[in-house]
Amino acid sequence: MARYTGPVCRLCRREGEKLFLKGDRCFSDKCGIARRAYAPGQHGQGRKKASEYALQFRMKQKAKRFYGLLESQFHHYFEIAERKQGVTGENLLRILESRLDNIVYRLGYASSRKEARQLILHNHFSVNGKKVNIPSFLMKAGDEVAIKTKSLESNKIKAVVENNAGRPVPNWLEKSLQAHSGKVINLPNREDIDVPVEESLIVELYSK
Repeated sequence: MARYTGPVCRLCRREGEKLFLKGDRCFSDKCGIARRAYAPGQHGQGRKKASEYALQFRMKQKAKRFYGLLESQFHHYFEIAERKQGVTGENLLRILESRLDNIVYRLGYASSRKEARQLILHNHFSVNGKKVNIPSFLMKAGDEVAIKTKSLESNKIKAVVENNAGRPVPNWLEKSLQAHSGKVINLPNREDIDVPVEESLIVELYSK
């Protein structure tokens, strides 16, 4: 299955809330949810009572789209989370948050996770001083990500960093403004993750 390349505002409308997939546009009047707060399609404004399975499926779709993953990737992370000690749903979110593209976004070095993936693929970041161009790279406590010195000469990178300089950084990350770097202090607990997802429904779906 190929990655979705259609209008991302349609995905937000389908899930009924902002997934913050388009950076600054999500905070403007042009946001798809703000303009048309109903599901896309011919029957988008119809009222239907969702079944238990439908609620579980929609929650999985929301989480998958929030982090910009394919079905196979998402299911793979669930299997990893299931094998770990602790609560499976919390393990899953912790793994998703530890992806390099998510951490670059959380640090304010990209306006969206999609943009973070593009910048990583174009070799603009290093992890612990080494080149890493894999968006799905899983960071660990103590790892440090930095914008490459040469990349700081790019007007695009400068603009992205300046536009997102005021974004709050989660307490499990540490950001250095002077070094243009960030460090993973520790992996987040559930209360540190502000994703509007009921992970227990995802666990129920995959456990059937």
